[in-house]
Formats: sequence, C-alpha cells, structure tokens
Amino acid sequence: MSEAKQYDKNYKEQAVKLAGQIGVKKASDELKVPYGTLYGWVQAAKKGELDMEERTPENVMSLAEEVRQLRSEVKRLNKENKRLQEERDFLNEAAAFFAASRRK
Repeated sequence: MSEAKQYDKNYKEQAVKLAGQIGVKKASDELKVPYGTLYGWVQAAKKGELDMEERTPENVMSLAEEVRQLRSEVKRLNKENKRLQEERDFLNEAAAFFAASRRK
C-alpha cells in the first residue's frame, strides 16, 4: 500500500487558483494530482477551510468584524428559536384543550 502524498500549503493554494482558471479536471491532469484531491481543496477553499491568503492587519480586522457579525446573527437566531418554541408549545396546549373539549 502506498503512503498518501503530502502537499504543502503553498502548493495547494496555487493548485486551487489554477483550478479556478482552467477547471478542476484540466488542473488535476496538468499537475498530476488526483481529481478528488484537488476537488476537495477547491471545496475547502470555498468554505474558508483552506487559507488562501496571508493574514494582514486589514483582513484580520475584517475577520474580527465577520466574527462579530456571526455572533450577532447567532444571538438573533437563538432569540427567534426561543420565540418559535414558545409559540409551538402554546399551540400544542391549545390543540390539546380543544381536542379535550370536543370529547365531552
């Protein structure tokens, strides 16, 4: 059984950039990297899991801003989730009440 080949970060970044320019299939053939491997790198880059740029003070601040916005969004969604759960509970109680009154 062969060992999995290890690629350095710079190589992955360059491969993803090339795949964006000429397509994943052509890039994988040209670089002799398995298609699935390169496709995984491209997907990771799209999700932000593959660091595609160096950290600078400008984009670090934007990352901090993004984190702040995401925390705010989570807080808003948690609040909405709580409200919807309360509505659901109320409707379940109302349905039980009316179902019991119809049986009488």
